[in-house]
Amino acid sequence: MTRFTKYFAFLSCLLLFSCAKKLVGENVEKVERRKTSELLNVLDSLTKQKPQTFYSKISTKYRDTTQDLSFKTSIRMVKDSAINALITYATLPIFNSVLTPDSLTIVNKRGKCFTKTKLNYIKENFGVAFDYKNVEELLLGLPLAYDDDQKYFQIHDPYNYIVSSHRKREIRRYDKKEKLQDDIIIKYFLSNDLKSLKKMEVESNADSARIEVNFLKWEMVENYNVPSEVFIKIFTPNNRIEVEMNYDKIQVNVPQQLFLVIPEDYEECK
Repeated sequence: MTRFTKYFAFLSCLLLFSCAKKLVGENVEKVERRKTSELLNVLDSLTKQKPQTFYSKISTKYRDTTQDLSFKTSIRMVKDSAINALITYATLPIFNSVLTPDSLTIVNKRGKCFTKTKLNYIKENFGVAFDYKNVEELLLGLPLAYDDDQKYFQIHDPYNYIVSSHRKREIRRYDKKEKLQDDIIIKYFLSNDLKSLKKMEVESNADSARIEVNFLKWEMVENYNVPSEVFIKIFTPNNRIEVEMNYDKIQVNVPQQLFLVIPEDYEECK
């Protein structure tokens, strides 16, 4: 696979970001003090707001240390089963892919080849470990890897509601490169009205990676609050990636047919 192809493959796996002109989490007004249990109840409720199907046509901008690309992506998702991403450039289909809980298949129409691989492809090529559930969560704006059996802590901030997987003093030790038990810190920033997320931060010391996901706008569709503008930044030892996406024509709980055909004359991508 060429470097260009790998980046498109990565985007077709994540499928989740949108246009941004500012970062989230920079409130100018103080928020009302809330109990930690109240914030945890909100997170627990948000994790259950997953529709059976999802569709959106997304205008995408991608930047890293070597490239600056723009294209469109059509996303079709069937809950807990599969995500289909068709990437087009100048109305021409370039890549088609299907992500399932245990596999990733990519058809490179321009190169007339295909790739079938496991989900560890993402980590191997980009230094970020995502599983299928995480991609669904990011796509739908749900709390990433939230586990109601795990203990969480509120980080008190006069301008933000923040729930963290670790106490503040543990994060300070982490910032000094001291080892944590599970080596991953996740912070959830809730909206001021406690109806959605506005930001998530994930740091992995083992991968030397940091991810920031900023949810800038939301849209109510069939009683589901889904993101319409999101901005993500990924920092790894070898790269800095930014992806902006604008969601359009969002459909929720409308039957979706996933399309992925590998022509007989296509060979495996090299």
